[in-house]
Amino acid sequence: MTEPRPARTRRRPVKTTGTLPPEGSRAALGGEHALPVRQWPITLVLSVVGAGLAVTWFADFKDGFKYGLLILGCGVLLGAVLRLVLPEVGMLAVRSRFTDVIVLTFLGASIVLLTLVAQPNPWLEFPLLDNIGQLIGRPKH
Repeated sequence: MTEPRPARTRRRPVKTTGTLPPEGSRAALGGEHALPVRQWPITLVLSVVGAGLAVTWFADFKDGFKYGLLILGCGVLLGAVLRLVLPEVGMLAVRSRFTDVIVLTFLGASIVLLTLVAQPNPWLEFPLLDNIGQLIGRPKH
């Protein structure tokens, strides 16, 4: 005959222990400053990205959306640079420094690259993209 299993006595902890905040997540400036000033790295990045979105939305000149998206992509790349070089970046720190820099660099570079090859009249041309376009029935530019 099998013995009965012992009753579980271990309960979930009320407070999670052992989870540390990401490195560099303390505020960039002391508590005597206002929150946007203490968190100036994320404030700067969000301001540049917001400016890029505004240019994209309100641009009424030819290729205006491209300028706005370039500003947006550069804002994300600025976040990667700030996360890489500053010891404390506040809310800009989400995971480890390595992960944050890799993700922000990939996203920012992708936005910039896709903006540069956007149709009509791309600023950067890849012949390979025309070849792929011909395979799906698009005329060559």
